[in-house]
Amino acid sequence: MAELAEQQEGKEPEIPDVLPVLPVRDIVIFPYMILPLFVGREMSISAIDKALSSDRMIMLLTQRDMSVENPGPEDLYSVGVVGLIMRMLKLPDGRVKVLVQGLAKAKAVNYLQKEPFQIATIEKIIEKKPAEITIGIEALMRSVREQLDKAVSLGKNILPDIMVVIENLDDPGRLADLIASNMGLKTDNAQEVLEITDPVMRLTKINEILGREIELLIVQQKIQSEARGEIDKTQREYFLREQLKAIQKELGDMDERAEEARELKKKIDEAKMPEKVMKEAEKQLRRLQKMHPDSAEAATVRTYLDWMVEVPWSKSTKDMLDIKAAEKVLNKDHYDLEKVKERILEYLSVRKLNAKMKGPIICFIGPPGVGKTSLGRSIARALGRGFMRMSLGGVRDEAEIRGHRRTYVGALPGRIIQGIKQAGTNNPVFMLDEIDKIGTDFRGDPSSALLEVLDPEQNNSFVDHYLSVPFDLSKVMFITTGNMVDTIPSPLRDRMEIIHLSGYTTEEKMGIAENYLIPKQLEEHGITEKILNITEPALMTITTQYTREAGVRNLEREIAHLCRKVARIIADGKKKEFVITPKNLSRFLGVPKFLPEEEMAKDEIGVATGLAWTETGGDIIYVEALTMKGKGGLTLTGQLGDVMKESAHAALSYVRSRAKTLGIKDEIFSKTDIHIHVPAGAIPKDGPSAGITIAAAIASALTSRPIKRSVAMTGEVTLRGRVLPIGGLKEKSLAARRMGINTVIIPARNKKDLEDIPKYIKKDMSFVFVETVDDVLKHAFKNGTVSPVAAPRAKKGASPRRGKKRVK
Repeated sequence: MAELAEQQEGKEPEIPDVLPVLPVRDIVIFPYMILPLFVGREMSISAIDKALSSDRMIMLLTQRDMSVENPGPEDLYSVGVVGLIMRMLKLPDGRVKVLVQGLAKAKAVNYLQKEPFQIATIEKIIEKKPAEITIGIEALMRSVREQLDKAVSLGKNILPDIMVVIENLDDPGRLADLIASNMGLKTDNAQEVLEITDPVMRLTKINEILGREIELLIVQQKIQSEARGEIDKTQREYFLREQLKAIQKELGDMDERAEEARELKKKIDEAKMPEKVMKEAEKQLRRLQKMHPDSAEAATVRTYLDWMVEVPWSKSTKDMLDIKAAEKVLNKDHYDLEKVKERILEYLSVRKLNAKMKGPIICFIGPPGVGKTSLGRSIARALGRGFMRMSLGGVRDEAEIRGHRRTYVGALPGRIIQGIKQAGTNNPVFMLDEIDKIGTDFRGDPSSALLEVLDPEQNNSFVDHYLSVPFDLSKVMFITTGNMVDTIPSPLRDRMEIIHLSGYTTEEKMGIAENYLIPKQLEEHGITEKILNITEPALMTITTQYTREAGVRNLEREIAHLCRKVARIIADGKKKEFVITPKNLSRFLGVPKFLPEEEMAKDEIGVATGLAWTETGGDIIYVEALTMKGKGGLTLTGQLGDVMKESAHAALSYVRSRAKTLGIKDEIFSKTDIHIHVPAGAIPKDGPSAGITIAAAIASALTSRPIKRSVAMTGEVTLRGRVLPIGGLKEKSLAARRMGINTVIIPARNKKDLEDIPKYIKKDMSFVFVETVDDVLKHAFKNGTVSPVAAPRAKKGASPRRGKKRVK
């Protein structure tokens, strides 16, 4: 720390106009300061030698950036202090130590020399001292001294000798410079104080700096006291705890650690673990007893033992094997779904005969909203078992299934073991939802981890990474759900019994709404059947024009929307009874969201009605074919996928091969362009089942024969004209029935799939089985023939054109 140099008596030394410049780093020198400087740069040593060879005076300027090794004039502040070199000592490492006293402020005006050292013309800064010390100045000086005393009391390190000198100074400028030089200010702040020429203004600035320094010191002291208090508290608690243990030991009380070990041993015995698992648990308990109770490893082992004793190794629920009661529960909870209900009753029947049978792995595949997840809850109710649900949608980490190893911080068992623990039994109904949406990334493949879980031959010894002991999952009834089969990995799909749940018909949706949805929503909204009466035609309108889905999720939302509107009107006291009809339905639900596809007014040429399958059920599509003069090109529009485009090319090739049979002239194909379009162009379409529909549309356009509008068709076409089977026949048949189409042309090999279609649908419809495209055209063309129509006879006396053959 710099020391104060008392002002020399007598005349002050005369300062020359030209002086060598000594750049200093990380410090600002004030007048009357005496401090040692260590000089190592060659240019600085040369400047000192120059000063010593003349009048020992040198211009001290602070660098703007201390990282600059050889600063130029632009790297230095212009205002500094003229210093007097009092002593010089050369050090063994080549550096020079000088003792410098600040004489007066000065400003470097012009640099006369830059190499090998800098020489500048200087201008001495003369401060305007106040004529007299007024009351305001005296108050300011007293305030500065008091703040400095407070800063020292809060821990600011200033030498006592400096404090004595400060108390005796009456010059405001000298007082400001002395405090600034001992405050340890940053370079830019100190330079700002140095450049203030008015002593009173400079002292005011020092007063502000002291105020901020005191605030920082108060906060710093508070932080230190709090940290010290926390440490003292921890040490005090440790000593008290140790004293308590000693006191308990002297009094003969039971040791806390022994108590904990005894409780864990009791829980291990009560858990009735398998022998191998019990050995591991007892081994970890012995390790825990040897550890210090406050160590991190002890906490890890304690958590592990808690999991081991809480997992239900031997707790099971007894199945309710009353087949009629189970059937009653299933019928009460779900409308239709006869195939699924029958499968559950079969399982119960076998379980009744063989109590040791392994739990089946059932996979429900179907569109959203058909009741896959709720069906799992009903199965658990029917069996009298606990129910656990785990969503696999978006799961990408294998540790979600198998757990983390105990070496990781915050490790936990996988969600399979967590679910078993939460269920409280080792034979719950465990639902793995959205198995078709499981992901894979750098953290592993969860679907591969599920292979052991969902294999009845392997899951009797499932090992979770956290527990590291086998757990028997063979008693668990696993049920998986998904929307599509294709995205489920084939090894995983092979381990499950897949049951397809198709979309509901309009009649089925009406039944579900009347028996389940409307009573449920009325109860949730506090409305009785006397207040709100939804007529059957209104419910039909809601089902067909306000929703378009395979399930009933959106239908339930619309019914809830209707109940909310009614509740709002009742709350306002306007009306107390409502009868909803198709006429007043729009007042509550707004305009219809979906309008049914318009039926063709008449049989048209080049337009064939096809059937398509979507995730929301079946739908009809119109395939339009148009011929125009051209060069034999084929244009396909309507967002068609690659498979559908290939079907169009195959259909065209077949029609060309049958041109003679169909009565199409060969030259037409080279002079005519064909445009095939499937409306709803913004919706992507793909699949091979529109092959015969495209072939019929092309044949109709080229032969100018209309296709019956009351006939819909579906089937894949080959180049030889064979019709191959397709999927989704039930959904497609429902779509045709909704449109009022009573004749459906399907591949002959799909005849077996008619068993899945309800009888009340087949009763009003006619299914035509075809094996070739010729069979399709026979039933699709209005005149019911495929052979060419005879050409009109030529008039008498008229001769045919040259080069043309007459049609016989």
